[in-house]
Amino acid sequence: MDHGAQQHQQHHPMEQQQQSYHQQHPAMMRLYEVQKEVQSLGSAVCTFSGLQHDRDYKRIERELTRLLLEVDKVDTEGKPELQGARKRAAQEVEGLLRYLEENATHPSRIAIEDLSNEARQLVDDRVVAPQRSGGVAEINDELVEALQEIILRLTQVKTEGRVPLRKARYRALTRMCAVQDVVEGRTQQQTLSLPLSGETHEAVNLINQVMVKVSVARSQLVALLMGLSGRDSCAHLSRILTEMQVELDALDVSGNAAIRNYRKQVVEEINGLLKHLDLEGEGEDTRRYDLGQNNSIREIEAVRAHVFHLREGVLRHCMMGDLSFRPKAELQSLLTHLDQVDTAKNPCIREARRRAVVEVQAIITFLDLREALARRQPGTEHPAHRAVWLVLGSLSDLQAQALGFDGKRVEKSYMMLEELLTKQLLALDAVDPQGDETTKMARKQAVKFAQNILNYLDMKTDGWEY
Repeated sequence: MDHGAQQHQQHHPMEQQQQSYHQQHPAMMRLYEVQKEVQSLGSAVCTFSGLQHDRDYKRIERELTRLLLEVDKVDTEGKPELQGARKRAAQEVEGLLRYLEENATHPSRIAIEDLSNEARQLVDDRVVAPQRSGGVAEINDELVEALQEIILRLTQVKTEGRVPLRKARYRALTRMCAVQDVVEGRTQQQTLSLPLSGETHEAVNLINQVMVKVSVARSQLVALLMGLSGRDSCAHLSRILTEMQVELDALDVSGNAAIRNYRKQVVEEINGLLKHLDLEGEGEDTRRYDLGQNNSIREIEAVRAHVFHLREGVLRHCMMGDLSFRPKAELQSLLTHLDQVDTAKNPCIREARRRAVVEVQAIITFLDLREALARRQPGTEHPAHRAVWLVLGSLSDLQAQALGFDGKRVEKSYMMLEELLTKQLLALDAVDPQGDETTKMARKQAVKFAQNILNYLDMKTDGWEY
């Protein structure tokens, strides 16, 4: 053992003693206490999905600011070890404050709120306000489509993998999908003509009275889901609906199958509303909003991994001029597999599946065009048609680049690829079919093909995640 090592070993017990002294120093003990409080607040910060004006935001911010002042008050007596510990504690609190503010003011969080407000306004104008003023709710296909369009835009909001943003998006989607479900169910209900008149049986009068209450409850549920109800609560509405069920259960309908069926319809309607009343705790369970843990997403990801492997094989063979590798049957079976994935009416899972389908279809169309180009017989074509084939040849090469592209939109290679595809569209626009119907059709298909490549490239680089 050299002299330096001996010296280090001699000093080691003293260093341990000094370290133990610092650990027991009142300043260090106070920093440990503060750190425990910081840790308990840390989980609240990391899962907070609201905005700056929310009560919970102000509470967490207030607590963290108090802890920062507590850290600042710790007297380190000028000792470097204690100063370092105090600095680290302050940095930890400041980091949490920063993370809290970043998530609450993140552009994606604002986008989620804007879309929520848009849906809220739509539902208020068409459903809640008319019923509140004694009118009839304006429920039609147009309302369902408008809600669906907002839901689609919400699924495309980027969360950058941040738990608070994922949670906010999930909660907004859950409520909008529930409203859509209620509205769609109600549309069907409105088209049903009542099968029985009040004179047929006295039970029918009572069921009709419950039906009126169900209609009111439906409107209250929609208001609750969209945050448009200050008075009602989920528990209160659940109680009202359960009382209706009790009323219906008490009816004597033993003698008439038609009335039994009518009651069954109303009971099913009530059950349909009750299932949406457990949303107050929705989004607290990580498995719900972290779709990376979802079985359907895992299934889609397994298909995508297979697609990636096939795509690499197709591109490798094409580079060598070999057209023998054509796994179209395998790709078609993957499309069938994706079609069978259970999306559980979750728009994010639906979007993930749609994107996987586009990836598979892109390879199939690429193989189809390569095959068509190989089969082409140039001698018999109309001159204008020849010009379209020339563009299709260029598009095939550009699609190979698009399929293999794995960068970002800011990269020069992306911008060049986009520019070349746009030039092919302009070249197609300049083709004069000269009245030839085959050329007209071919040009139209080529334009669609070029636009599909641009859309594919756009999808591949839009940064979307679950």
